[in-house]
Amino acid sequence: MARQPLSLKARAIGLLAQREHSRLELRRKLLGIERRARASAAATGASDGDAPSHTLPDTLPATPSDTPSDPAHLDESGAIEAAEATVDALLDTLAAGGYLNESRFVESRVHLRSSRFGVQRIQQELAQHGLKLDAEQHDALRASELERAREVWLKRFGPEPSREPAEQARQTRFLLARGFSPDQVRRLLRFAGALD
Repeated sequence: MARQPLSLKARAIGLLAQREHSRLELRRKLLGIERRARASAAATGASDGDAPSHTLPDTLPATPSDTPSDPAHLDESGAIEAAEATVDALLDTLAAGGYLNESRFVESRVHLRSSRFGVQRIQQELAQHGLKLDAEQHDALRASELERAREVWLKRFGPEPSREPAEQARQTRFLLARGFSPDQVRRLLRFAGALD
């Protein structure tokens, strides 16, 4: 006997149970689930009337003006809009119920990343989710950035500072790629022996 597929809400709550998600990230994942559900329904030979009401077509049109007089195209764009409306309504419900909380996502991301990355890298990751640090979080991360950079540096390169320019350049590139500010990196490498 075939198992009944999980509802879209159950899938969303399952994703949120694994870890915090931003609204943008969860929306993208749920729309992907919709596409797979549509493809699965089409593969099993379900007719349009039997397909789930919250499905998307297999392919998205390149632009809204592509063959606007084609009835199949109009059905696809209508299905896309209906699916997006369904997902957006579900996201609103999850946010109202406390399942989806973007400030909790920001706190979680800062907690996970602050021991390995600098403020710039954390801000870039949050910007990809359409979010940003509030002033208090930003100031707290800036205040601890030198010590966090030192911990990352010690873990990667050990306690002895290098005097060779090529090695110092390599260490500088490493720390900058981790999102630590250039001023803090210069300060750390200049006074590496004095920070103990």
